Amino acid sequence: MIYRDFEDLQLSALGMGAMRLPVVDGNDAVIDCEAVEEMVSYAMENGINYYDTAWGYHDGNSETVMGKALSRYPRDSYYLATKFPGYDLANMPKVKEIFEKQLEKCGVSYFDFYLFHNVCEMNIDAYLDESYKIFEYLMERKKNGQIRHLGFSAHGSCEVMKRFLEAYGKDMEFCQIQLNYIDWSFQDAKAKMELLKSYNIPVWVMEPLRGGRLASLSEENEAKLKSLRPDETVPAWAFRFLQSLDGVKVVLSGMSDLEQLKENIETFRTDKPLSKEETDALLSIADGMLSGKLPCTACHYCVSHCPKGLDIPMLLNLYNEHAFTGGGFLAPMALMAVAKEKQPSACVGCRSCEKVCPQQIKISEAMTDFRKKLNG
Repeated sequence: MIYRDFEDLQLSALGMGAMRLPVVDGNDAVIDCEAVEEMVSYAMENGINYYDTAWGYHDGNSETVMGKALSRYPRDSYYLATKFPGYDLANMPKVKEIFEKQLEKCGVSYFDFYLFHNVCEMNIDAYLDESYKIFEYLMERKKNGQIRHLGFSAHGSCEVMKRFLEAYGKDMEFCQIQLNYIDWSFQDAKAKMELLKSYNIPVWVMEPLRGGRLASLSEENEAKLKSLRPDETVPAWAFRFLQSLDGVKVVLSGMSDLEQLKENIETFRTDKPLSKEETDALLSIADGMLSGKLPCTACHYCVSHCPKGLDIPMLLNLYNEHAFTGGGFLAPMALMAVAKEKQPSACVGCRSCEKVCPQQIKISEAMTDFRKKLNG
């Protein structure tokens, strides 16, 4: 297992994420505890020492199951991470209640790593609202040793991350972002990396395979990669890309069965960063996978001609994400922070925006399709 230095610790470069644990009969709320214990046993035996869970994973059962599985091992032999569930605004006044319950659920007296969960457009104002005393309380827990290292995860834009960092950046020790060779440009992960670097904050990676989307490629793209590294698997290419990035400490993979775990551990037995040629080839494949997205350049000509004052570039960016992912939570979550009269459904189809669009995007059709996709 590769290890990365973090302060005075050595963290396994591969961490076990607990959002996609094996379940019974396809029911996400019913975790297969025996299978999880087998996976944790194999992970511990093969050098993984970082385990990531959260309040809401598996309908609230992930923390309990992971705590039980890890309880068989000495507390100083693993690092446990969980998060304050700010993805639900109803939780904002409950930081003390939730934190104490998390300690109980996980069966521990402290967390090695604790995060503000999912900083994004929907919750940034609440996270920065001092009346909730979330930051104050978590800093107190850190001072008394119940939190060893404090950080945050983010699905929001660079601008949202900047707001959070301007308020709390000096006290953040790490940040977890969605990072892979698709999102390097698609979700502006490169710019997020640069932002974090300016604050000297190391990076934890989530969605390295983009929910499994990068676990397999077309025959043509796989052949391109095989010509460069004949013995490398397709998922391993995604991990090698991350091994090539300065500042990445832990790559979290939400593995759903023992075979996935074994395969990923084999990849992380060696550190094989990509050459420039290999990186260029991989990013070229990513560009091809994204070729169907609407080519909005955010020139904003459209905005000044919209009678509803819609932020069309922002909406098209979310449309591209939702269409490429085939659904998911990112676009609906971001739209929660957008007033109803500024949503895709507010488009009246007048096409005034299209008359000034340099890319000749059929914006009104995209807004109609976006509305349909959001409605299922």
